[in-house]
Amino acid sequence: MLAAIHASSSVILTGHERPDGDCIGAQAALARVLEALGKRVHVLNPDPPEAAFDYLASEVEYGVHTGEALPEHDLCVLLDISELERCGSLAEPLRASSASKLVIDHHVHHGDEWWDHCLVDRSASATGLLVHRLAAALGVELDPVASAGVFTSLVTDTGWFKYSNTDAETLRVAGEMVTRGVQPDLLFSAIYQRNEPALPHELGQLLANLEYFADGRLALLASDPKGGPFDGNSDLLLDILRSVDRVEVVLFLRIASDGRIKLSARSKGSFDVNALAREFGGGGHVKASGATLDGPMEAARSALLEAALVHIERHFAPAVT
Repeated sequence: MLAAIHASSSVILTGHERPDGDCIGAQAALARVLEALGKRVHVLNPDPPEAAFDYLASEVEYGVHTGEALPEHDLCVLLDISELERCGSLAEPLRASSASKLVIDHHVHHGDEWWDHCLVDRSASATGLLVHRLAAALGVELDPVASAGVFTSLVTDTGWFKYSNTDAETLRVAGEMVTRGVQPDLLFSAIYQRNEPALPHELGQLLANLEYFADGRLALLASDPKGGPFDGNSDLLLDILRSVDRVEVVLFLRIASDGRIKLSARSKGSFDVNALAREFGGGGHVKASGATLDGPMEAARSALLEAALVHIERHFAPAVT
């Protein structure tokens, strides 16, 4: 892997659809590391980063693929994803590219290992943590932008260090990023405290549709036409639902701009929402996964609920009647 990086001269960094903080942060950090090694770097994603991450976008150019030919490259790096199908319009051009492929990821992979090189650790809290390890192996010191990228990856994928994937390495690296100039309060404000005034009203409308199943262990929330799509801080909504004492599984369905149904699935115990999400073509982590379902909403909701109840009955068999 290190040899492939050193041998490259022009690199494409890409990730999954609707790139989140881990994907965006890891790309920013790796872009700066590779540029420090003298590489030409193109960051190219199927979708643009959210406005919350404009402090990174002002320093790193995040290109959006709109069907054009890929920039010239001899190495392609997929970050925070190992399945080409989740790269949207980039999937086929990347598959057809003759360049060497490198995957840097911490998700569960299903299917054939199609890449040439990989840095995969499913126990890592964030992809940005793997980029930090890679930078050390390459002998590159992180600059302020790369440090902000790594910190962004860590805090967004650990829920600001409150999820169970927070470990000693995560906290140690986060502390290192602070010594390198990252100001946690400013990043917290940028990521989580810039919501639109309509957000509380949207939350109220959505929460009015909340339903409990499986003896209160499942919280299901589906946005209806009245509530409308919710493209704001879904983590805030999911955390509210997970705060309910008896709830073990949270499923949130919302309507995307293309009319399809987006699923965000979370658990706070040992229940595997990744297994559930994969039934609908999605994936992720054991405790945090997602998928895209075909509409209409009621059909998607019914199919998801039926599958979820089967999984929950199997998992909580002694306690569910």
